[in-house]
This record gives sequence, structure tokens and C-alpha cells, in this order.
Amino acid sequence: MSMFEQLANRDRVFEFLAPAASPVDVRHGPILYLEDVNVSFDGFKAINNLNLTIDDGELRCIIGPNGAGKTTMMDIITGKTRPDTGSVWFGSRHNLLTMNEPDIASLGIGRKFQKPTVFEALTVFENLELAMAADKRIFPTLTAIMKPEYRDRIDEVLDMIKLKTLRDKPAGILSHGQKQWLEIGMLLMQKPRLLLVDEPVAGMTEQEMERTAELLTSLAGKQSVVVVEHDMGFVRSIARQVTVLHQGSVLAEGTMDQVSNDPEVIKVYLGEEA
Repeated sequence: MSMFEQLANRDRVFEFLAPAASPVDVRHGPILYLEDVNVSFDGFKAINNLNLTIDDGELRCIIGPNGAGKTTMMDIITGKTRPDTGSVWFGSRHNLLTMNEPDIASLGIGRKFQKPTVFEALTVFENLELAMAADKRIFPTLTAIMKPEYRDRIDEVLDMIKLKTLRDKPAGILSHGQKQWLEIGMLLMQKPRLLLVDEPVAGMTEQEMERTAELLTSLAGKQSVVVVEHDMGFVRSIARQVTVLHQGSVLAEGTMDQVSNDPEVIKVYLGEEA
């Protein structure tokens, strides 16, 4: 029996959180599953027999030193990089290694990069409207109207990202932290099932970091959220489960207290003697 089959039990997922119309079947396992994944670049093994599972509705933090394989892992999940070997599944039906980037995104996998990319000349409201999950073909776009349910969804997301008072302001005037929240909001407009967030608090003030922590923890249970971050104080403030990557594979996994007291983690990640 494969590891995937061993993990395929109803107790590992929060099935009641899955939207009724979702194409992602999580009845028989985790929402995201990577098994024995390997990637080499010019002889350098960036990912080395990586095994990782993310449950539906889970908030997971991924930490590790530079070069641990965190970015490559996200590239694999989103279809930007193809592994040499291994399996990557979204739900129990979708083999991500057979799909391209747009198709993976349409399944409900959203990715936020470290540097915020918003349309600065447009208002906060218009950025969210543009990002809305809708038919983006030319004719439907030209004839689209703002339905009440669309406006309600934008208002809901504005509340979540704490930018309702700035809804009619151009995105270019926002602070760095506010732009990060807006970009997260733009992803939320697409109603993702899995949200990958890369170093969300880099360059933020302490107050912005606190609000970002509130936002990400509020999403847990509604979406599965994977946060890659270097700021250990921030990770400790939001972490339920932490995965430590080292040299392309999982070094340790558990609560923040468990991994921070692991002798191997102390040795390779914190740079201290075990």
C-alpha cells in the first residue's frame, strides 16, 4: 500500500468546509500531496525525495534556510517547474504534473509572491473587481455588469483585508503592507481552495505584521494556507503546524515548540550547536 493510500482516510480532512460545487475531491485524502519528489538543476538537487501533505482548511508554515527548496516546492505545486520524479496531487483526482499553470490556477490554487503586484493606477475596489473569478473571455468581459453578488463579494473581501475605508483610493498610495493585503484580497476574489503565500511580512512594520497575522489565521478553515516565511516571531504567532525544509527535503515537522527544540533544526537552521 502506497503512502497516499495509507493517508487516504476521512479523518484527515475537513470535508464540511469544501464548497458543494468544488471540483476538488478531498473525501479520500489531503487536499495537497507530494510524494518522493525530486528536482535537479545542472546537477544541483534542489528537491530531494520531498514528501509533504496539507489537509483541507489547514494553516501550515514552511521554514528553512536559503536554498532549502521552499520556492522550488511552490514552483512545482503551481506548475512552473516540473520535477524529475515523484507525484503531486490536488485532492484525490487531480494530478498536477499533467496540468499547465493556468489549469492549476483554475482548480483553486492561488500564489502570492513576496513582492506585491497590484495595479497602482486603479482603485482598491477596481483591483478586486478585476481579480474576480469570472469568465475572462473578450465578449463576456466587454458585456459584463456588476451584479449585486459580485459587489457583496468585494465588500466581504474588503472587510477581510481591512481596506474598506480605502476602497475608492488608488492602490498606488497604499503602504507596503496594505499592498500585500490587497494582493491577498485579489487572490481571495478567485475563491482559492489552497493559498500559497511567500514571505508575506518582509518589509512590514510591527503593526502591519500583527494585522497580517490576523488575516492569515482568519483564513484557516476557509482555505488551506501555506505560508513560507523567514521571520520566526511571525511564524510563532500564526503557526499551528510547521514544516522545516533542509537541502530539499523535510527535516522536521510539528508545532513551533517541537521544531525549535529539535537538535537537528537547531544545528542546521538556527546555526547553533545541538
